[in-house]
Amino acid sequence: MKIVIYGSTGTIGRAILAEALRRGHEVTAVVRNISKLGQEAEQEGLHLQTGDILIPESIARAVEGKDLVISAYGPRFGEEDELPEAARSLVEGVKRGGVRRLIVVGGAGGLQTETGVQLMDTPEFPEEILPLARAHEEAYQVYKASGLLWTVLSPAAVIEPGKRTGQFRIGINQLITDERDLSRISIEDYAVALLDEAEDPQFPEARFTVAY
Repeated sequence: MKIVIYGSTGTIGRAILAEALRRGHEVTAVVRNISKLGQEAEQEGLHLQTGDILIPESIARAVEGKDLVISAYGPRFGEEDELPEAARSLVEGVKRGGVRRLIVVGGAGGLQTETGVQLMDTPEFPEEILPLARAHEEAYQVYKASGLLWTVLSPAAVIEPGKRTGQFRIGINQLITDERDLSRISIEDYAVALLDEAEDPQFPEARFTVAY
């Protein structure tokens, strides 16, 4: 499959890039600064292209002739308002480039807890990341109205580096917790889940989540 990835220099984006290459896909990583990938830029099957997710024309050029676009784009702290703007630009650019499928790294804040309240509206949710959670939800609404074959993959409440096990549970809009009431997933297994969806779509025009 010919895949374009945005946000491949971030922690989650790097894991998605590595998983896609591990599976033998032809990947184009669109970055603002190619040097940020370092030695990873030398991997077989990887093509690098400079571009800007906030410019639809740039996106259209990058995605033309590809099968799937994946966005792991994340704004800098304090610039969360760029996330919905990037979503709108991404939708427009992907359409102009003639691609139908789009998979996006979402946030956990919009998932429903057992009480029916969104995670970001619970007292325990960290206040410092609330603007990012709200921006993710605004972007999610953009994708829902896009007319594309979109999918948003929301992580568990805690996502951090760990092991690639390939073993996890899948949910829709409900936060997944374990027997200790913890919600967590490794970045590596999150990437596995996302590429599983890329190869065998189960959630077109939907949001889903993964956790242990």
